Amino acid sequence: MNLKELSESLGLSQTTVSRALNGYPEVNETTRARVEAAAKRYSYVPNTRAKGLATGRSNAIGHVIPISNKHEMVNPVFGDFIAGAGETYSRNGYEMVLSVVDDVAEEKTYRELQSRGTIDGLIVHGPVLNDPRIPFLNEIGLPFVVHGRASGITAPYSWLDVNNKSAFERATSFLLDLGHRQIALINGLENMDFAHRRRAGFEAALRGRDISIDPLLMRSDEMTETLGHRSARDMLEQPDPPTAFVVSSMICALGVRRAVEEMGLTLARDVSLITFDDDLSYLRNGDALPIFTATRSSVREAGRRCAEMLLAKIADPDAEPTHQLLEAELMVGRSTGPASASGSSR
Repeated sequence: MNLKELSESLGLSQTTVSRALNGYPEVNETTRARVEAAAKRYSYVPNTRAKGLATGRSNAIGHVIPISNKHEMVNPVFGDFIAGAGETYSRNGYEMVLSVVDDVAEEKTYRELQSRGTIDGLIVHGPVLNDPRIPFLNEIGLPFVVHGRASGITAPYSWLDVNNKSAFERATSFLLDLGHRQIALINGLENMDFAHRRRAGFEAALRGRDISIDPLLMRSDEMTETLGHRSARDMLEQPDPPTAFVVSSMICALGVRRAVEEMGLTLARDVSLITFDDDLSYLRNGDALPIFTATRSSVREAGRRCAEMLLAKIADPDAEPTHQLLEAELMVGRSTGPASASGSSR
């Protein structure tokens, strides 16, 4: 059923029906309720383009990915985030515009999306330290929410983040409580804000127990299985190898496990491992009992919440910026054990 047919069935003009469905205040509540009931009965869905003309909005949300980060499009973390955000968009009649652009053209892309009216707002991914996108987007007035935070930025902006510092401080303290003192960190790229905060949490836990920070037991790079494997092999072959690892992603943790097994060692008995688990749909950390001890937070839920925050900001552009800081849950699995057991077979 189209708008004309719905209007004829109600004996109302198309303008009245359109205004009722789009929330215009001049339509009385009795008429609005009648129109909404009929639309539901006939499964009528307003045409997005027509609705945009009526409201002055595109009913679309942007996600801009620089080419240097295009691997994010096949990263299961990004996929789950987009799935969560997409649920919120769909429920609220919004579409998604995904743009992959040259890094040097990123700001130009934001301006073009805004000037053409292609999107009503966007979500910023992968914030770095002193991220220049945040003051730029504030300047041009395009509504946005950052998934993460950017240390060094003092200007107000809306963000949702996991408490990465707290998560890694707690994970490292858990290993220290088990008696480990030679603890290695395998982290993401540390110009990325989340990795910067995770390293800060790791170091804070060590300092709190008067343990020196050993640069030989720290690695940072793109969070791949290869990074986990190579880093763990290298460190386990050192004269004074680590008895435990704190790792920034499940994907890296798989590489660490491969390295441990190749060297004839056993997780939890010889080497302990804690990872960060984004609670991914297609990379589950076991069933009833987790494979890896992990600090867990749902990236899909983060996607839903970021989308809700952005839609609220679009609806009320003058509202103050909002912030959500999520706490990760420590899940004890089969990859950690006491330090005495870890070193018993070396």
